[in-house]
This record gives sequence, C-alpha cells and structure tokens, in this order.
Amino acid sequence: MALHNILTSSGDWMRGDGPHHQIVVSSRVRLARNLRNFAFPGWAKKNERLQILETIKPQVELLPEMSDAFSVYSQDLSALEKQVLVERHLISREHAAKGMGSAVVMNRRQTLSIMINEEDHLRMQAIRSGLQLKSVFKMIDKVDSLLEERLDFAFSPQLGYLTACPTNVGTGMRASAMVHLPALVMSEQINQVIQAVNKIGLAVRGLYGEGTEALGNLFQVSNQTTLGEKEEDIIARLHKVIEQIIEHEQNARQLLLQKKPNTLLDHIGRGYGILQHAYSMNSKEALNLLSFMKLGIDLGFFPEPCRQPVDELFMETQPAHLQKGTAQKLAADERDSLRAEIIRAKLGAFPKPSVGTPGPDQAAGNP
Repeated sequence: MALHNILTSSGDWMRGDGPHHQIVVSSRVRLARNLRNFAFPGWAKKNERLQILETIKPQVELLPEMSDAFSVYSQDLSALEKQVLVERHLISREHAAKGMGSAVVMNRRQTLSIMINEEDHLRMQAIRSGLQLKSVFKMIDKVDSLLEERLDFAFSPQLGYLTACPTNVGTGMRASAMVHLPALVMSEQINQVIQAVNKIGLAVRGLYGEGTEALGNLFQVSNQTTLGEKEEDIIARLHKVIEQIIEHEQNARQLLLQKKPNTLLDHIGRGYGILQHAYSMNSKEALNLLSFMKLGIDLGFFPEPCRQPVDELFMETQPAHLQKGTAQKLAADERDSLRAEIIRAKLGAFPKPSVGTPGPDQAAGNP
C-alpha cells in the first residue's frame, strides 16, 4: 500500500468517537522489544542493523493485523513524509531521524504501527480514540505474543524484557492517554494536577511526548514504572488516574460556567472570530484557538456536527500536513497563510456561538 492511500483518511483513532472522547483524545500502548544475541540499534554496526531488519520485517508483515499494510524502509521516505507520520503519532521523532537499517509497518486503519530499529529493535504501538487503554493493550499484547512465537526476544527471568534504555526494562511498556484540558489550564489548576500525577509515578508530557510543549491544551499522561509491576496493573492504575483527571476537568468546566461565564465565552468567541477571519496563523496559535472551539462544542455553544471539522483541523494544520498537498516546499510565512486559508474554508459556514445555558451533561463535558 502506498503512503498516499494511508494519508487520504484521517485514521480510526482521530475520529473522536471513543469513550470520554470530549476529554480523552486517544489511548496508546507502546511495547519495546529486542532480539537476543544482537546489539541494540544504537550500538549495532550497519550490517548487523540490516540483518536485524531483515529478520524482523517479514515476520511483522505476516501478522493478520497487517494484511494490506503500509510497509517501507526508512530511507525510502522523504523527510516530509516522515514528519507527517510523526504528526499523526505513527512514528516517533527519533525514528524519523533514522535512515538505512530502519523501517516502519502500519495497518490501513492507523491503529497499529511498528517501528523497526528505533531505539530498540522493535517499537510496537496500538492507538485508539477515547479512553480505551484496556482494549488497546489487548490489541498490542496479541501482536506481541504472535511475534514472540517467531522471534527470540531478549528476556531475563529476573528483570523481564531487556531494552536499550534502562527505564523501559521489565514490561517494556509505555501506556498513555492524550487528554484535552482547557478548563484546568484556564482556571490555573493544571500545575496542581500535573504535580499530583507526578507524585504517584506517572508522567505528564506535551503533544509529541517527552520534551515537547502542551500545545492546544493537549497533554500526554503515561506510566513511568516498567519494572516490578504487571502490565494489567499498570493499565488499571493509569485508567483510574485518567478517570480522576476527567472528573477534575469536568468540575473546572462547571466552575467556569458558573463563576466566569464571560471569560469562558470571551475565549470561545475570540477563537471563533480569529479562526474565521485571520489571513496568517502559525501552528501554535491555530492549535490553541482550535482548543477553545473544541471546548465550545463540548459545552454546547456550537452544534455537535461542528466537532469533526474542528478535530480534523488539529491535524490538517500541522506543518507537514500543510505541505504534503503542495508540489513545493513552503516557507514559514507561506505555511501560515495556507493554514489560515484552510481554516477559513472549513469553518466559514460555522454558526456563531450560542450563549444559551448548556445542559448539565454538556457543561460537565459528558458524552
């Protein structure tokens, strides 16, 4: 399958129809695995990396979930194509920097993606819309079990799965949920929530993971412990914390509606006005304004059919996505102009925000 065919659809996980989808954008579980008796990718010589690649890639392509998959060597992808995959969270920024000796295989629905020779020999991930950590883990665990029957993974009875980075040793698992928390940010409660989450051994990161900014009020919450705890227990603990974060965000939305309705409407109204009429906009501003539009839909200030085009714009306005449809490389100001044009076209027919009182479910951000 060609990359173009993959990118013509937004992917199942971006449809925004999973449980608690108004606050939880997606759930993801990633597993790190390595072959026994081979050096980790960062230490392996070129010939050894190629041998690892040709050992793993055919077995991944044989998976039932990978029928009609997109499978490509990293050196055959352009820098722009790699960045598009990063923006879709289908490969990591680290993998995008790889060339000869690496590859990626993903299914048509974009719910399953496998990187070969990233930091580890295998980085497998499953991703779905909304709060679906348990079903996502079940999906990737099935893939892991099938590959373990065909490949000899590096495993220690005392430590568990061996990984390039010591922080992944044990289960080799990173489970995460991407959450949209505009009310906690607006009410200046977000730092308290982040500190509380950090104290119980979980990590809160930005839109593209470690070291990145929380653009568009989007945060990734993930486990940090991989050693000495079962996968199911990690998933259950993370799920419980995400439910608590959802409750905090719902309460923050209620308080804003009750105590600062004009402030809330001002943010939503300004977002609506600027997005509809701006002629130049950078990606950071676009994401932050789209966040307020998304919040407005959650609270019933815009009709529900407005949700899909707003959700699509979160991805379509990213730099690489903007450029993939053009025949030439765009300068930053050209991207900003094109971004504003795409947003104006998509939101042009949007109704003005309704300032009527939303229902209790909408105010709380419930589906």
